[in-house]
Amino acid sequence: MGIVESFGNLNVWTRGDERAPHKPLLLLYVIGQYLNHQPRLLPFSRIEAPLKQLLIDFGPHRKAYHPELPFWHLQTDGFWELENVNLPTERIGSASVKKKILIDADAHGGLSPEFYNGIQNPHVAAEAIRILLERNFPDSAHEDILRAVGIDLGYLVFRRKRDSKFREEVLRAYENSCAICGFTSRIGHALVGIEAAHIKWHQAGGPDTHPNGLALCSLHHKLFDRGMITFTEDYRILVSEMATGSAMFQHLVLDFHGRELNMPVRSAYNPDLQFIEWHVKEVFHSPGRELKTA
Repeated sequence: MGIVESFGNLNVWTRGDERAPHKPLLLLYVIGQYLNHQPRLLPFSRIEAPLKQLLIDFGPHRKAYHPELPFWHLQTDGFWELENVNLPTERIGSASVKKKILIDADAHGGLSPEFYNGIQNPHVAAEAIRILLERNFPDSAHEDILRAVGIDLGYLVFRRKRDSKFREEVLRAYENSCAICGFTSRIGHALVGIEAAHIKWHQAGGPDTHPNGLALCSLHHKLFDRGMITFTEDYRILVSEMATGSAMFQHLVLDFHGRELNMPVRSAYNPDLQFIEWHVKEVFHSPGRELKTA
């Protein structure tokens, strides 16, 4: 099995609909290091802090973050090697490995020589990056992730073309305007800056249906996918306490906090509460700001 196929078939931890982007984020970080001429085996002590920040920024909100787990568990995928860790092989599949063990042992990890050498090929690297991004994160987050891991944005030219049917149907349902701010614009007959967003990400099994779609302007689409904004079960806009910004942030984001979503033309197209619940749990950076009662 080649590099791209192996990365596309990661042994990712699963429990229901919970997201677990730990291994993809670690691999993207390591590829970024390799493309910047770093050695094959990297110390966990150097990976720990940036990987934890990647989990905070691009993973689901959790009480604690554990960068040691993907560093250890990637061994089960057959192309990741550790050095300086003298633990029984039967513990590879165990979640009991502690961060302190890896730090005290000066554990180093990285791709196997075959995979490391393969990543040096720009076309192989681009395909590997593409598959890791497309299988685990929405398009709106790809640029931010690449910047965070130090990979040139030129690798995004390899993105797969999406089916336009979902976009057309969702935009029509919301009359071609943003469900949060009402923005709409055209140049000639072409819509500009209005996008169809999945509430439950396509990468997490979200369907291409009206109840899982929202029409959002480019700004609010990105903020929604990055977990700065979500919705309550009565379709009120909720902004994260962690989200901050300038005076324009007040105007473009906070002024919509607590307002009702602009609903689609048919109630049958209304966002499904199960998808909103997933977004709140797996994407939104809790807690939300306080909502004023009427």
